[in-house]
Amino acid sequence: MKTFAYFQPTDIRFGRGMINEVGKIVSSYGQRCLLVTRPAGDFLGPLFDQIKASLAEADVDCAHFDGVIPNPTTDCVTAGASIAKEFHADVVLGVGGGSSMDTAKAIAVEATHPGTAWDYLFFKTPPTDKTLPIIAVSTTSGSGSQVTQVAVMTQTQTKTKSAIYNSIVYPKVAIVDPDLMRTLPRHNTAATGFDAFCHAFESYLHPAASPYTDLLALEAIRIVAEYLPKVLEDGFYMEGREAMAWADTLAGLCIANAGVTLPHGIGMTISGHCPPIMHGESLAVTYPEFTRFTYAYAISKFAAMGRIFQPDLMNIPDEEAAARSCEALYISEKDWYVAQPERPGSNHGRYFGDCR
Repeated sequence: MKTFAYFQPTDIRFGRGMINEVGKIVSSYGQRCLLVTRPAGDFLGPLFDQIKASLAEADVDCAHFDGVIPNPTTDCVTAGASIAKEFHADVVLGVGGGSSMDTAKAIAVEATHPGTAWDYLFFKTPPTDKTLPIIAVSTTSGSGSQVTQVAVMTQTQTKTKSAIYNSIVYPKVAIVDPDLMRTLPRHNTAATGFDAFCHAFESYLHPAASPYTDLLALEAIRIVAEYLPKVLEDGFYMEGREAMAWADTLAGLCIANAGVTLPHGIGMTISGHCPPIMHGESLAVTYPEFTRFTYAYAISKFAAMGRIFQPDLMNIPDEEAAARSCEALYISEKDWYVAQPERPGSNHGRYFGDCR
């Protein structure tokens, strides 16, 4: 067995109704909270009101930065950091998908350091322990940001997308409440669900993978293969929503300790230049070619993935199973992204997340 290290400092609070604990949790880290979200729109308002009420009940003062945009920019981060400084925030609460949680992490750095968050990318000066504590509440099942040390952003002027990558931006607590995901629209569910699969599979392939991350990655892939089609059929199927929230969390734990591979670099370039393209969509368009290019160099792992999606590959040699895994995944991916109308009278189109 190879030697390895595994590190995960985030306190994970998982389960339906866990959002009710947010005020108590935040109060353990500060009394002046910057809430970081996308704009409320028609349906996010009640969730934000619930969170603010929970903070008030815990005697936590709150300022709200609701300027998060899909694939957030450095300008977006600076706007939020300015509010944090003016408010004298001592804790940052990111609520949403990866865009909101990553913005919260970057704000926690910029609000307490000279310059901007862009000055603290993974290859530059590391942020210090002056970084504000971060609490993350995930409302999609895809980014894994609630359990990672990554804050992705795009430099506004150059459209270059990069990331802070440092243990200091691990959220102190991750609240994963599947109830917040049940009204995510079907296409967003597909895109974020595919992202969760990609995190798991790419960490499984990564040279830094370990027996620990392999275990988590294979379980996440199995869950996505079984439950993503079911929640796409019925967004209110809570067993499926719970399963996908868990798959997302497992996959986040994987990338925090192993990493991602080629498709994520390509996907970041795509979404940096074209922000309306969801991260999962940018991965989906690259995956058919990526898998066909790569499978021959990781036969056993592609074979394992293919057999999860297509059990009839179980009784054939690894080489053939690996080759056929590409088509098995591609067929599943196409099914996930096929548009279907929402059920008559449902509110499945209500939007409780963001693009990542």
